[in-house]
Amino acid sequence: MPGSQRSVSHRPVSRRPLVVAVDGPSGSGKSTVSRLVAGRIGLEYLDTGAMYRAVCWACLDRGVDLADEAAVTDVARGLDLEMGTDPEATFVRVDGREVGAEIRATPVSAAVSAVAANQGVRAELRRRQRELIARARVGERHGVVAEGRDITTVVAPDADVRILLTATEKTRLARRAREVHGSDDASALAATRDQVVRRDADDSRVAQFIEAADGVVQLDSSGLTLEETVDTVVAVIAEHAELDGVGPVGKDLLVELAETIRSESVGAGQGA
Repeated sequence: MPGSQRSVSHRPVSRRPLVVAVDGPSGSGKSTVSRLVAGRIGLEYLDTGAMYRAVCWACLDRGVDLADEAAVTDVARGLDLEMGTDPEATFVRVDGREVGAEIRATPVSAAVSAVAANQGVRAELRRRQRELIARARVGERHGVVAEGRDITTVVAPDADVRILLTATEKTRLARRAREVHGSDDASALAATRDQVVRRDADDSRVAQFIEAADGVVQLDSSGLTLEETVDTVVAVIAEHAELDGVGPVGKDLLVELAETIRSESVGAGQGA
């Protein structure tokens, strides 16, 4: 998503414990948006996808066959994994070693689906994710924005706000190509297609992240800039957090907010 200097004002978010769950397919922008939202409203940030990547990296580093589901599960269960949840200073450490850059490299990106499809690994990491979320509720920041596959339906179905962030396949491919290759030309798109399309196809067998479940707000960010998407998500969270005892924000409100932001942006551009 292209950047933007525009920002809208928001009402203050309440400081009661708050958990926000953000789901979505590859390239939808959920990681970047979730981290920026967490930083803006003062919550912790949990990248659950990085946990699967960390297990994958550890298996590759140790020469464990990813097709051996039992062996991979054993790695996950015994892994000394630390997740930095400060949105301004995230880190991923395995056995005390920072591996944040290595888990984003091509070898892990090409292999992580095999780890994510392992039910033993999923069970172990879901357990850890729920522990991290519970800890964040009572931590200094009183909450967390947690993002990743099946976070809204399986890991944290009781989250205060649940959002499914989507975008068209064309948009998602272009975003991931720019992120990985620095360009969205034809060759970069072709090199990225397998990571995005195949990964979603593989993961959809074990996680629901294509359609919003009941109570989950869906946002298509295809026509929004990064800043506009963050603005919309924060507006939804702020609305919910100020109305204690009221259920999740409805989809109609989210659509209205997104349309308002688009209209204001167009108007500002015409007046320049």
